[in-house]
Amino acid sequence: MTTNTKNSSRLILVTGAAGCIESYFATHANKEKYTLRLMIHPIHQPKNIELLEPHGEVVEAELENIKALEKVCKGVHTVLHLAAQVNSESTWDQLYGPNIQGVYNIFLAAKRTGVKRVIFASSLRAVRGNPRGTQAKTNEFPNPGDLYGVTKCFGEAMARYMGEQEGVSAIVIRIGAFKPNSAAQVEYEHCWMMDAWLSPRDACQLFERCIDASETIRFAIAHGLSNNTFNCMDIQSTKDLLGYEPQDNFFEEAPNFRALKIGETMRGHNVQDPNHKSGLRDESLDSDERK
Repeated sequence: MTTNTKNSSRLILVTGAAGCIESYFATHANKEKYTLRLMIHPIHQPKNIELLEPHGEVVEAELENIKALEKVCKGVHTVLHLAAQVNSESTWDQLYGPNIQGVYNIFLAAKRTGVKRVIFASSLRAVRGNPRGTQAKTNEFPNPGDLYGVTKCFGEAMARYMGEQEGVSAIVIRIGAFKPNSAAQVEYEHCWMMDAWLSPRDACQLFERCIDASETIRFAIAHGLSNNTFNCMDIQSTKDLLGYEPQDNFFEEAPNFRALKIGETMRGHNVQDPNHKSGLRDESLDSDERK
């Protein structure tokens, strides 16, 4: 594992900065290493801006507006592209703008303005279509479990194209279930994420590892999970490539799971989440009819 240490206080553009993951990174990122430009959607209220302003330059732009994206990308070393429509129940029309056109636009703006690297936030849903009981690897084909996952597969393909054909280094992170550590304290409500949890501090560490990764990396896929006893995606290759050292484990946070003695030979195997169903959704049906 090699890292880029040449540049100090690199300018990092964080898209969707008012979101949960994004705002956590904004408030916890190493300000000695990075200067943050925090992109929010114009619809966000002033209180969102006030919370972010102490941590970086707050700018407004829409993913559908390529000229606005080019403006906010100027002078940027790395784009951490986290903005997206993240509701897995969304219809294709709702997903297309931010998750397809928006992804294309941010990569195009990055290319035009000389950005060195784009870190694309994919999702474990890009591989949720895998057979029951299997653990996704970074070197395997994606297999989406729903339309949201389909859009993330597009983003992964776009990242590879930009990295290998257009000269913009691209790292994909398939992000798991991002929740605070306190969520594990009510594990009966959140036990669905026992094999998919990504803690806030592990997410922040992984983002920084991707930013600092060697400039020789043209394209790579990383898996964004904590060091859980069970994981639906393998994280060993991510550790090897980036030096990622996740600190948290859902089983150690959850009081009733902490006492379980599970052999090391079982670690790494996932438990299947049967609650998330794939399927096309009729655009003409309202939310009540789709339930």
